[in-house]
Amino acid sequence: MTALDLDFLQTRTVPDLVQQEILRMIKTGEISAGAKLNEATFAERLRVSRAPIREAFRALEEAGLVKLQKNRGVYVREIDSREARELYALRAALDEMAGRQLAACITAEQTDELKQWLERLEHAAAEGTGVYFPLNIVFHDRIVEMTGNTTLLEFYRRVIDRMHLLRRRSFNAPYGSSPSRIEHGLIVEALEGRNIENAGRTLRKHVENGYERFSGLPELS
Repeated sequence: MTALDLDFLQTRTVPDLVQQEILRMIKTGEISAGAKLNEATFAERLRVSRAPIREAFRALEEAGLVKLQKNRGVYVREIDSREARELYALRAALDEMAGRQLAACITAEQTDELKQWLERLEHAAAEGTGVYFPLNIVFHDRIVEMTGNTTLLEFYRRVIDRMHLLRRRSFNAPYGSSPSRIEHGLIVEALEGRNIENAGRTLRKHVENGYERFSGLPELS
């Protein structure tokens, strides 16, 4: 992205757009945890003044994604092992809630859509992490969105945004995305069965397994 899209400017403020662009760069790995964010660089890159850049930085700090250090600048936050454990625990609870709620009301059309997502994820896995990872995020987001619970979706997305600071590492492990994809199939199967307990348990277990895979990586030990 070299300039802000004028169509978006008609419905969103410049600081919002700046914030979304920085968040996008964090999600894609263009900006890594611990990196310093420079006002002048972003102002030039996005062709805006420094004021909306500073406002976006403050919003990102409130969201727990960056840290403002006095006399040093703004840095992308680094998540330690304690916070990683807390984030995964919270994510597991939210996913379980989503699974239980969706299993109680899932439609045949929604089941078919999720099965199509499984196929897309299978194809994406063959193309590598860069393709698979974003689709994996959208797949899980879609499950929560299907519940129709807007408050749950709002809090879920806040947690996921913060987890972007650490979750990409888990897909760089030697076992790749294979365990994740197998578990996705079990999730869709549980939701299709409309068994509330099983769906909630399966989604929670998927997140807990993800944490076990993540915590076993050398960087966190």
